[in-house]
Amino acid sequence: MANISTAGVDPTKMGVGRAIAVLTSGGDAQGMNAAVRATVRVGLYTGAKVFFVHEGYQGLVDGGDHIRPATWESVSMMLQLGGTVIGSARCKDFQTREGRLKAASNLVKLGVTNLCVIGGDGSLTGANIFRTEWSDFHVLCLYAGKITKEEAKTSSHLNIVGMVGSIDNDFCGTDMTIGTDSALHRIIEVVDSITTTAQSHQRAFILEVMGRHCGYLALVTALACGADWVFIPEMPPDDGWEDHLCRRLTETRKAGSRLNVIIVAEGAINKAGKPITCDQLKDLVTKRLGYDTRATILGHVQRGGTPSAFDRVLGSRMGVEAVMALLEATPETPACVVSLSGNQAVRLPLMECVQVTKDVTVAMNEGRFDDAVKLRGRSFENNWNTYKLLAHVRPPETKSNINVAILNVGAPCAGMNAAVRAAVRIGIIQGHNMLAVHDGFEGLALEKIEPITWNIVGEWTGKGGSELGTKRVLPGKYMEEISLNIAKYNIHALVIIGGFEAFSGALEMTCDRIKQSAAGTKRRVFIIETMGGYCGYLATMAGLSAGADAAYIYEEKFGIRDLERNVEHLTEKMKTTVKRGLILRNENCSSNYTTDFIFNLYSEEGKGVFDCRKNVLGHMQQGGTPTPFDRNFATKMGAKAVLWLTEKLKECYRHGRIFANTPDSACVLGMRKRGLVLQPLAELKEETDFEHRIPKNQWWLKLRPIMKILAKYKISLDTSEHTLMEEIKYI
Repeated sequence: MANISTAGVDPTKMGVGRAIAVLTSGGDAQGMNAAVRATVRVGLYTGAKVFFVHEGYQGLVDGGDHIRPATWESVSMMLQLGGTVIGSARCKDFQTREGRLKAASNLVKLGVTNLCVIGGDGSLTGANIFRTEWSDFHVLCLYAGKITKEEAKTSSHLNIVGMVGSIDNDFCGTDMTIGTDSALHRIIEVVDSITTTAQSHQRAFILEVMGRHCGYLALVTALACGADWVFIPEMPPDDGWEDHLCRRLTETRKAGSRLNVIIVAEGAINKAGKPITCDQLKDLVTKRLGYDTRATILGHVQRGGTPSAFDRVLGSRMGVEAVMALLEATPETPACVVSLSGNQAVRLPLMECVQVTKDVTVAMNEGRFDDAVKLRGRSFENNWNTYKLLAHVRPPETKSNINVAILNVGAPCAGMNAAVRAAVRIGIIQGHNMLAVHDGFEGLALEKIEPITWNIVGEWTGKGGSELGTKRVLPGKYMEEISLNIAKYNIHALVIIGGFEAFSGALEMTCDRIKQSAAGTKRRVFIIETMGGYCGYLATMAGLSAGADAAYIYEEKFGIRDLERNVEHLTEKMKTTVKRGLILRNENCSSNYTTDFIFNLYSEEGKGVFDCRKNVLGHMQQGGTPTPFDRNFATKMGAKAVLWLTEKLKECYRHGRIFANTPDSACVLGMRKRGLVLQPLAELKEETDFEHRIPKNQWWLKLRPIMKILAKYKISLDTSEHTLMEEIKYI
């Protein structure tokens, strides 16, 4: 990401005298409302006028009541709703030049020269055509007397910014589109339910998910549930796949599995370009193998329901970035799309992304399937490569004579088992002997070590908690016993999965070697305490995804004056049409301003205006099954960790011994900015606040002003750095 300086710019004046219109177009996607809400509130924060365009491009053409001013209150209680509150419609009128001329006239009359479009590639392509024709429409409207000379003078060019709303994740240039994560939640809920009944009756299940031209949903679902096979349009199976599929299902049953799962994208094809359907697969498995087989087509249930926390945060972040991109645009700036790369918001040229998206279809039509996968982008390609490693490779006959031990350390968390499964299977594929260590470092000291096989971890992906067992005990007091057992079992490498205890323990060893219920008629404020130790990430992200009014964290110091201002601010909001408030408090944000103190303060000061409820969430935050994101992320991390260890062991293996003496022989694997990176423990030591168990610099702190602006606080937004347009990168 490149940054430029705009020092001296007052963000609350950036939009003064300007107007922004926001519309949703094409198929609806969960999270669109979060994007609309953020666009409206940040637009108003900058001093701009903001308009809703109801019913997509049709509303733009029809004008009148379809284009209405947006207010702060008009987007309240929108964040948690699925679909799109302002409506979406297919519009043939906008596809004609005459229809676009009407749309231009309607916008100019309202002084709108900034358009934010949330939709798929077709909607965004239409927006770009509209932009390129704007100057012609401008002149035609003036000569026809539809606009005045003064209106023409202030509307000489149109700025366009797009946000991609598509559950298929079929737009090239972004890691995730708005709605994809929520759709995966719906799919995984069904898969988890199906696997329960399938195991009871030893059935084979075939599940068709959306994705007419893109196999992302099917591919990630297969990774997240450990499916036996996945069919996607970008990579048809080789000829003779029917025999291969039946052989694979048979091997799985012989290994002790009581079920088989096959995932099919609705656009799945064979090498000849002919469809592969659920019914076709059901007939194949039933007739060839005699298995009791069921087929399920999910359909539009994937679009339904409330948006996930990820989509709420994604939509909010994209909305903020879209407004900034519009207000910073010049007549020479090309139309851009706001995108996500890793955990970074980026801007990419809209039509370049559209062209690459079209190039994928061309590549598939021409049978260049490897190119199609690469054109989908790095994230898609990594998912495909991980799936192939875990599902389509047989363990080798020869062994590497390398022993790799895996252990979980610290508090249990959803996704641990998926990471273990991936690490074990990748290790076996590499020819290593894989060892399971139960109960963390304590188990390593007390010799709770045993071989772990391919089949043992087969159904671990969707399980919560830690199947290996995990404890917070650090290795310090057991160092001698641990050293003896590492030597006894001839352990060459350790994969340690966990949080801060895992990091601290690895360092020790290397050194030694509820919001919905408040939406009724009564005005109510909820005070919620989250976990996280001294780290405020959970409270901050929960605040963004739930539309909190405040989130108190250790990293951002606060005092009684801040609490007083927060209470006064919320009291004023409650005197309007707003009926709910949400306050989040990190468990260790302050030793004096406890959850009870904050609850009592808000209760006392809110008398006559609102009442309060409090909830300490506790360990329920660690429970439950892992989300699709956690399953997929953990699987890729487990695979990458063992592949890295394998390469390092090759470098260090000499004369039957391991010589691991360099700083990069002990690393932490994690997300940093745009991708998964391995960083030496010794380097991270300098970046860590050990007393409070947090990094010295937290990237997500830059998101906190967004939460406050969306809650209508009059604060200053730092605009000294902002995102520049980038080139799209692929292949």
